[in-house]
Amino acid sequence: MKKLILFLLLAGAIAAAVTYLLPQFRRSSTRNALKVSGNIEVHESDLSFKVQGRIKELPVQEGQWVQAGTVLARLDDDDYRQQVAADDANLKLRGAQLGLTEAGSRTRDIKAAQESLVDAEADLELKKLDDKRNQELYAKDAISAQARDISSANLKRAQAAYERAKQIYEQVREGSRQEQIAVDRQAVTQALENLRISKIRLSYTVLRAPNSGVIVSRPAELGEVVGPGTPIVTLADLDHVWLRAYVSETDLGRIRWGQTAQITTDTYPGKAYPGRLSFIASDAEFTPKSVQTQAERVTLVYKIKIDVPNEKHELKPGMPADAAVDLLAPNAPANADKSSLGIPAEASVQQMVDSKRSRKQSERK
Repeated sequence: MKKLILFLLLAGAIAAAVTYLLPQFRRSSTRNALKVSGNIEVHESDLSFKVQGRIKELPVQEGQWVQAGTVLARLDDDDYRQQVAADDANLKLRGAQLGLTEAGSRTRDIKAAQESLVDAEADLELKKLDDKRNQELYAKDAISAQARDISSANLKRAQAAYERAKQIYEQVREGSRQEQIAVDRQAVTQALENLRISKIRLSYTVLRAPNSGVIVSRPAELGEVVGPGTPIVTLADLDHVWLRAYVSETDLGRIRWGQTAQITTDTYPGKAYPGRLSFIASDAEFTPKSVQTQAERVTLVYKIKIDVPNEKHELKPGMPADAAVDLLAPNAPANADKSSLGIPAEASVQQMVDSKRSRKQSERK
């Protein structure tokens, strides 16, 4: 009987201890973690062509899983291929012209110019002798002034012909000018760059998946003529998803960028996915028209994002999920990139809350 009484007293003490400590534990857990609920979102990319054309191939469907590099669509590329062929022919033409310029004059051209120079030189010597003889005869009144003038003119023409032949010979022997070679080389470079641009534009007629994902929408249809930037398909990256949730203004000062979180879903009970807080909105998502009481002020909510790895693709877009943000997690590194925050890098969340409250008090006044 005494053992029974002792057992009952012990059981009562244990029950009392549990009754007292359990709420304390729950309050401690509440202080150490912030629970939020939301939906799973994915990063979506609207993929489009960079050139205009008519859609020739569209082999993907909505809901289809594609790997990185998979062909999603093709444009009719006849015009772009023709442009590549034209630029290639122009490059060959410019290259041949540069080859001729760099090769210089042919041997037979040089020999012909040399022979012309010798002939002009001989004719000049002959005209000099004739002019000298005619000058002597004119001094003796053996010939007329007209004959002397004709002889002088012939000498001048022979001298000019010799100078012209000499200049031609020197140009032929020297070959092409360095300035002309430089111009032809630049023409080849320009033709090469035009060909590269044509090939790049030709490659733009094929639309490939930049990363693995699922096709969530396909607004374009086969045969349509689309311009640059027109959405063809929307690709969702299921490898990196995020939880969209909201926190009240009273909890805004308890969270900070970089805190860890555990995400759970009803689909996979008992399984938690690690996450990290990556975004805190600077403005309330829903703002009442008038704020009069403290109860109404605390209904303001702020959007947050929690990045979640999803290698097995178990988390789907739109799936409801819960998250427990670890409030005891260490601060984010000082050199961490805070561009994903909706607030300035130097400002803290608590400062943002204080400023908003001060602004509201001023508005009420």
